[in-house]
Amino acid sequence: MLGFAVAIALGTVALMLPVATRDGQGLSLVDALFTATSAVCVTGLVVVNTASHFTPFGQVVILVLIQVGALGIMTMSTFLAVLVGKRISLRERLVLQEATGSLSLAGLVRLTRTIALVALTIEAAGALVLTGRFARTYPLPEALYLGVFHSVSAFGNAGFDLFSASLQGYATDALVVGVVTALVVIGGLGVYVLLDLFPLRPFRRLGLHTRLVLVVTGVLLAMGVAAILLFEATNPRTLGALPWGDRLVNSLLLSATPRTAGFSTVPVAEMEPVTRFLVMILMFVGGSPGSTAGGIKTTTLATLVLAVRAAATRRTEVCCFERRFPREVVEKALAIFAMGAGLVALSTMALLITEQAPLGDVLFEAVSAFGTVGLSTGLTSELSAAGRLVVAATMFVGRIGPLTLAIAIAQRRPVNAVVAYPEERVMVG
Repeated sequence: MLGFAVAIALGTVALMLPVATRDGQGLSLVDALFTATSAVCVTGLVVVNTASHFTPFGQVVILVLIQVGALGIMTMSTFLAVLVGKRISLRERLVLQEATGSLSLAGLVRLTRTIALVALTIEAAGALVLTGRFARTYPLPEALYLGVFHSVSAFGNAGFDLFSASLQGYATDALVVGVVTALVVIGGLGVYVLLDLFPLRPFRRLGLHTRLVLVVTGVLLAMGVAAILLFEATNPRTLGALPWGDRLVNSLLLSATPRTAGFSTVPVAEMEPVTRFLVMILMFVGGSPGSTAGGIKTTTLATLVLAVRAAATRRTEVCCFERRFPREVVEKALAIFAMGAGLVALSTMALLITEQAPLGDVLFEAVSAFGTVGLSTGLTSELSAAGRLVVAATMFVGRIGPLTLAIAIAQRRPVNAVVAYPEERVMVG
């Protein structure tokens, strides 16, 4: 938590420098803090246009902050320590285990190095393809810069772009939309899943975590595509103006991007209300653990659904793929869901106090900030200083996780660890 805070502080100072903005004035403290938080938390919400307001220096600062935020403070620092030959102590390995969500201490340093190398390789591959496409309309150095920036932003699920209106100018370019969608989905799966998939084993031999992530991700993507096509295919302000082939490709991006990427090929404010509500649900769920995505995570949703099924069928254990979930996993999933919903509600209430905006726009902004998505109905740039601080705080907690924050500020030794109270039933439901 402190690592992210320090990165945000350094980014804020850098973006306040006169050399960071084209007008030579630098950003104000609140705007610089908001932008740095959005970049480190790989959100993509912006109060000023990234392409027109920042100099190349300011844009590179944002790119570095995205990379640091995407890989994680501990992963980056451990990778750099390994490069210079520093030994990683047991205490540092324990902290690293918590930061990466690893199930074991075994091979943590090797895993961290692999995570960094895999991420950089995927980003390089995406940058190469995008550079080839952008080179058709831009000089090669500029095309390379655009390719690298958007590949890192897409894989990091950040949603920052160097165009005036996200990817709306490329709505009919299947290559750009397809590559960005692929990077978003791969980044949202998590490196642990990618490493498990790499040997190309049969589905039944994959780990439970990998199988659960793949199934939930596939179901959410398919449901999102079907629903978006149903609601937006006839909307002339969004997908209705595109050929059917482009409608399908764009609906895939619109289904994947709420998983905390923030790119869009159509104006969000012009979507049907039911589509925006669906997008909010997808943003709240987010990606998968160990990935660059935010939200409550796909496995949390799956665990809660399976727990409800177990309760409805009067089963005492939560099971999936012939495996039983430990009780603490179910309890953690419930806590994450409840705390995430509570944070969104609190942020929405605060924004309703500070802003004069409709409830729908405010709720969308709060969910987007919590899920570190970056989609907006246009409210972000109109936020007051207080509203920007509220959204920045929501992005920060959403990135590190509400449960992490709760553990950080809670007592180290809860009362129930040393005292057992008598049991008594209450009526629920």
